[in-house]
Amino acid sequence: MSIPSGANTSIILRLELDKETASFGRIATAISDTGGDIIAIDVVRTEKTTTVRDITINVRDHNHSELISTTISKLSGVTVIHVSDQTFLLHLGGKIEMSPKYPIKNRDDLSRVYTPGVARVCMAIHDKPSLAHTLTIKRNTVAVISDGSAVLGLGNIGPEAAMPVMEGKAMLFKQLAGVDAYPICLATQDTDEIVSIVKALSPTFGGINLEDISAPRCFEIEKRLIEELDIPVFHDDQHGTAVVLLAGLYNAVKIVNKKLEDCKVVLCGVGAAGTACTKMLMAAGVTNIIGVDKTGAITKAGHYDNPFWQWYADHTNPEQISGSLAEVIEGADIFIGVSGPGVLKKEDVAKMAKDAIVFAMANPVPEILPEDAAPYVRVMATGRSDYPNQINNVLCFPGLFRGLLDCRASRVTERMKLAAAKAIASVVPEDELNEFYIIPSVFNPSVAERVQEAVISAAYEDGVARRRREKVKS
Repeated sequence: MSIPSGANTSIILRLELDKETASFGRIATAISDTGGDIIAIDVVRTEKTTTVRDITINVRDHNHSELISTTISKLSGVTVIHVSDQTFLLHLGGKIEMSPKYPIKNRDDLSRVYTPGVARVCMAIHDKPSLAHTLTIKRNTVAVISDGSAVLGLGNIGPEAAMPVMEGKAMLFKQLAGVDAYPICLATQDTDEIVSIVKALSPTFGGINLEDISAPRCFEIEKRLIEELDIPVFHDDQHGTAVVLLAGLYNAVKIVNKKLEDCKVVLCGVGAAGTACTKMLMAAGVTNIIGVDKTGAITKAGHYDNPFWQWYADHTNPEQISGSLAEVIEGADIFIGVSGPGVLKKEDVAKMAKDAIVFAMANPVPEILPEDAAPYVRVMATGRSDYPNQINNVLCFPGLFRGLLDCRASRVTERMKLAAAKAIASVVPEDELNEFYIIPSVFNPSVAERVQEAVISAAYEDGVARRRREKVKS
């Protein structure tokens, strides 16, 4: 399956043209005939028999790019040297770098930041380890940890291939909340090894963000690290998704004039994100939740080898409704999809209650496309940026960790997550709330600020903040 880009992009074709047999006019015509739009032509070099040119072309997506380059490569006298696009060019050499906060301009500066002056700071921390939060990067630093086993919608692609995602995450941490985040991709998918490695790394960091680790290992890894570390551990695929989902639902139910706790909710995809979303909904007071996976609705009558499915069976589906998604969705007020493309059909949505709410969050292709669901759905959300109401974890984790670091919290609590969801929802003004605007933009600067403040307040209420409150803003 191709991965839609969600936006137009441009590519640069570097071509070698034989002067005797290749005609640039034929090249331009071929590009035009395949729907490409030439926006620039640059001569790289010219020799006696050949010329090399860079042609910049607007294209629709990756498939369109391949079509154009394949068509051009078949022309007589034309050799496609390489194809580059804006996304790949942006990733050359990675997307982040480390830079010093203070320049080292002379010998005196060197003696302060390094030997001999730094020895005094080392011994101060040795005598009082908590000073590491004050005198090192620990106070503003998060480790973004992945084993590459569940990357985006790409699956188990390994640690090297996961790096661009983790680098991107680090960029978002810094730009949206001023948090210094370091991508750390591990060459192991062994639970015990991952726990051991993260514990060994933890003295450097003020928080741990687990990312793109497959279920069910992610549950145990997070649980053990929470128990064994004194800094907050947060698996964003689970809890970030759940927080932003709840934020969207808080506003969606206002539009349809329903109470969230009274709604019948059908959730498809009982994995890491689905389980976390369910627990978040339960914390918000929702009681009628039916989880559906490939085998149908999860019920107490079933026996599940997966302990998390067994937990789900024991704590959800109060009426013990069984059957396929198409069967159990009848009369549902809310559908939540964290599964795969196309699993929800038009006829399924037509069976839902009046003013149905559908959050189809599978990426890059949702459980049902908004245009297909439109006749039957009042409020629609997806995980994509090219449709209204994007449920995006970026709305949660930067502000959450900013708050955690500022109050030096020891862990993440349910109160913090609920507070974060309410904070995100509150960014959308009541007088602007409508079917196509239930969740704020990730670029709205108020989001991280409100989440930060809400998390700090919740941390003090739960007694997990270790910094005196009057110093948090200092």
